[in-house]
Amino acid sequence: MVTEFALGLSLLVIIYLAASIKVVRQGYQYTIERFGRFTEVARPGLNFYPAFFYAVGRKINMMEQVVDIPGQEIITKDNAMVSVDGVVFFQVLDAAKAAYEVSELYVAIMQLATTNLRTVMGSMDLDETLSKRDEINARLLSVVDHATNAWGIKITRVELKDIRPPADIVNAMGRQMKAEREKRANILESEGLRASEILRAEGEKQSQILQAEGRREAAFRDAEAREREAEAEAKATQMVSDAIASGNPQALNYFIAQKYVAAVEQFATSPNAKTILFPVEATQLIGTLGGIGQLAKDALATDAPPPPAPPRRGPFNPA
Repeated sequence: MVTEFALGLSLLVIIYLAASIKVVRQGYQYTIERFGRFTEVARPGLNFYPAFFYAVGRKINMMEQVVDIPGQEIITKDNAMVSVDGVVFFQVLDAAKAAYEVSELYVAIMQLATTNLRTVMGSMDLDETLSKRDEINARLLSVVDHATNAWGIKITRVELKDIRPPADIVNAMGRQMKAEREKRANILESEGLRASEILRAEGEKQSQILQAEGRREAAFRDAEAREREAEAEAKATQMVSDAIASGNPQALNYFIAQKYVAAVEQFATSPNAKTILFPVEATQLIGTLGGIGQLAKDALATDAPPPPAPPRRGPFNPA
């Protein structure tokens, strides 16, 4: 009898002790209540709380969690209707506040994010809602995080997943985008044509400058050549004149023959039809040149001053 009682008592003690041991998993915290009143938070690991006196109130997930913001229709500042959905990331920092300061934590976060999303996007134009998504996320994060401080949670991120304007606005935006692209294409084409015209004008300018410099250089060279030719002609003429003055007509004959041959050569190389009449005998040409030389010699002799007259004899000038 005693043995059976002791065995039964031992079994009850074992059951009581087993019921008093609380194992908390990593990433969670349990709120402990004594007779329905919160006393403390059980940390991850093995915890002992006497059964029937203490009980687990709430099992709080301390890891980062996500709440979906369901799609909803929002009217923007310029009266455009857009459909928006998003997500909210949060983490519980105080298990007691999350358990006892708010009822239905997930629903509260979702409703709070939804109402503030309407407020933020309702104060912006459609173009701003489409182009300033980061600004919307930042404003939502600030507002929702400040409102949930009393719940012992931290809002880490708020992200808009999709913003869908009405079909007619999407079509209008598509036409506007197409017009903008065509405008940019026309501008780029015009700028390309202008650059091409400028480059071509610059090329023509440089070509004209080089041609002008070439003509100037050629004219300079031609003038220099004519000057040298004139100097050579004058020098040759002076030499012929000196030779005639010294009584040697051969130089004049050579000069005239050279000019004659040059004239005949130039006439022969002319592309036009031509008839050249030469003297019958080469000796006639030589004779002609000799006659010309004699005439020049006589002319030079005539132009020379006469010799002084001999003195006359008289009574006052005896021989």
